[in-house]
Amino acid sequence: MASPRELLDAALAEAVKLGKTPAITHNDVLGRIDFVCRCISNRAGVRLLMSCMLAKLHRPEVDPRKPYTEIGGKDSFSGRTYDEQHLTGFISSNRLPCNSTTAFLTPALRNQDAVLTKNTILVGRPPQVYRDTLQLLDDVARGKVTAEQVLIDTLRILVLVRDEKQERMKTLVAALQHGEDALPLASEQIVTLLRQHLACKHSSRLPVLIVAAAYQAAAKHLGEKAMPLQGHLAADEQTGAGGDVEICLTNDERVCTIYEMKSKRVTRGDIDRAIQKIAERQPRIDNHVFITTDIIEDEVAEYAATMYSETNGTEIAILDCVGFVRHFLHLFHRLRIQFLDAYQALVLGEPDSAVNQPLKEAFLSLRHAAESDE
Repeated sequence: MASPRELLDAALAEAVKLGKTPAITHNDVLGRIDFVCRCISNRAGVRLLMSCMLAKLHRPEVDPRKPYTEIGGKDSFSGRTYDEQHLTGFISSNRLPCNSTTAFLTPALRNQDAVLTKNTILVGRPPQVYRDTLQLLDDVARGKVTAEQVLIDTLRILVLVRDEKQERMKTLVAALQHGEDALPLASEQIVTLLRQHLACKHSSRLPVLIVAAAYQAAAKHLGEKAMPLQGHLAADEQTGAGGDVEICLTNDERVCTIYEMKSKRVTRGDIDRAIQKIAERQPRIDNHVFITTDIIEDEVAEYAATMYSETNGTEIAILDCVGFVRHFLHLFHRLRIQFLDAYQALVLGEPDSAVNQPLKEAFLSLRHAAESDE
């Protein structure tokens, strides 16, 4: 019996060999696979589908609709085990456009313990991704298509999506190349560019990258550096981080400044929670800075300013995200393009779960438009 990884490698090899020619002849089945694979806003469906198909290939006796051992019986299995232990490394090593974490911890799937029939209601958006996935599990269970066929076509489409994305990104990045005598963007043009990017959908990760890029560009001048960024969805309790961006001295790992990002207004409650974290942290930090993309209320800003004595010397401040980057760009005017390049590298380097592909492409297009106008 082949191991799960051997089955995955064999299916991928066949998928690459087929290219744009599908393994499945049923257009309705193929259409559902295509939608699940290409659904940018919800990647849980494709990992659920792959886990169940892999389990069915590895253990033909199982029912692909029963990926929970709590169901009981010889035909149930742990979909999460197949997902985490076998798919995670395979997805990473082949750079497939899937989330880096298991589908079975998403809200729609983590509390399930019943058979996933095509009539099961899984709450999530878009609903079609779950309807199509459940229908595909049913198609395999009833013998309309085989698990091998579904897995091969799933991988085939994922490879096509991966290659399409790489080609688009390559084209967009190449379009940014310009001669050495080209006039670089002005600071205010960069501020406008970033404001436009922040206005795009699903941009909550971007303020983190803006602050990190600023410290990357000016590290030699500041004598400070940003610590490696934690995952977008990683909780502070899990990582031990005090905020979204931690700053330390260049030759000292002691954290001196913490930036906490908010896509809504900072409240007195946020200040109080920050004070609690400051009190629990040793050694003491110098600054706890909130960066918000919403308005700053005078009352809350004044409340934060009064906490210097309360925290025994730690300053708490609230800064507007655009105001922060504008001040930085004018203060370090000669580093503005280094900053923009650092921001671009961070945006493109983020996993799609944090900065999705349309948001990456949007930045490259916005930058190209700004530099072309210039």
